[in-house]
Amino acid sequence: MTRESTERRQRANGMESRRRVLDAAVEIAGERGYDGTSIAAISAKCGLPASSIYWHFKDKDGLIAAVIERSFVSWLAAVALPGEETGTPLERVTVMATNVAKSLVDAPDFLRLGLMLALEQRPTEPRGRTMFLQVRKVAHQKTVDVVTTLFPDLDENDVQTLTTYAIAGADGLFVHQSVNGDTVDLLAFFERHARLVYDAAAHLAERT
Repeated sequence: MTRESTERRQRANGMESRRRVLDAAVEIAGERGYDGTSIAAISAKCGLPASSIYWHFKDKDGLIAAVIERSFVSWLAAVALPGEETGTPLERVTVMATNVAKSLVDAPDFLRLGLMLALEQRPTEPRGRTMFLQVRKVAHQKTVDVVTTLFPDLDENDVQTLTTYAIAGADGLFVHQSVNGDTVDLLAFFERHARLVYDAAAHLAERT
């Protein structure tokens, strides 16, 4: 085996072990929250020794921040307005909303953990909370971009109001579904929410 192939295999093994650690951390943190998550619990879950976890991450705080960042990158891909070939502006919005809901159904723990961290107040802010607040700003701007693309004549105050309402409503629906489980069809509620936001935007646009 050549040195190059050995290094390639080592990199692949390193990426796989990192993925296992992050997957375990997502599950543990989703069940126990930030305080209940420990390197020992993650080690037991993923089957890797603590030394391997510390090789990838300096501490639990850095690991939780990495969990949020990785999950957000995947989720953010869903927050994209489909092209005009998808249909009317309303149809494009509802497709996007459905895609976002699907991403949360597939991987809900990142938002659940992020919201828990966002609501906590600590003397020293965890990096995970800082990371979540940063990625929320990105999500906010992405939503602003969608609103301004579809309703370019709206003034800045209306755009910001609609964006805040859209994100807050999505958060509320996610929490409601987390509490009530499968009795709540998150995809259907997100589509309805998108229609309400769109109707509100259209109403405001008519006044301009």
